[in-house]
Amino acid sequence: MDITNNEVNGRKPEYPVGSIFLERHSPRAMSGELVSKEELMSLFEAAKWAPSAYNSQPWRFLYALKDTSEWETFFNLMGDFNKEWTKNAGALIVVISRKNFEHDGNPSITHSFDTGAAWENLALQGTASGLVVHGMSGFDYEKARNDLDVPEGYSVEAMIAVGKPGKEEDLPEQMRAGEKPNGRKDINEIAIEGKFRE
Repeated sequence: MDITNNEVNGRKPEYPVGSIFLERHSPRAMSGELVSKEELMSLFEAAKWAPSAYNSQPWRFLYALKDTSEWETFFNLMGDFNKEWTKNAGALIVVISRKNFEHDGNPSITHSFDTGAAWENLALQGTASGLVVHGMSGFDYEKARNDLDVPEGYSVEAMIAVGKPGKEEDLPEQMRAGEKPNGRKDINEIAIEGKFRE
């Protein structure tokens, strides 16, 4: 991995870091081109190698490729704002996680945390593959549970849109400002030595 402390995408790290972390961001502009099943499986391959408690791998990815019979079901989980830009995605994913361990049935306190690690692997692989990968919470969680037959033992976590990069100018004007990679809080705001303090 290329380690850098140089500015990438207008982002300047405080300490040296892998450039992939600075390259990854969440644009909405997608071209409308199809994403192949092989391209999508590469993202899931990256996700499966994430760490998890007892190696339980609680994450599950339900997906629909554009122009397939499943697409409308996934597309109609979202509100109008997200439909406006995800219509140009090549794949839609709903992320769920198993709440209890498979090996003993006990509650897995970290199922969402572990699934977040898998999502990050997926997002980074998408960036490395030249794809747009955008996670979102703007959808109907209960409708997703019902329409996708998600059982009670699973938590609906998030949705992800995946696509080929598009042009910023093809987005509605109010969305264009969000296309630029954004900054982050300083490390001293998020990493605290010792006890918690503001």
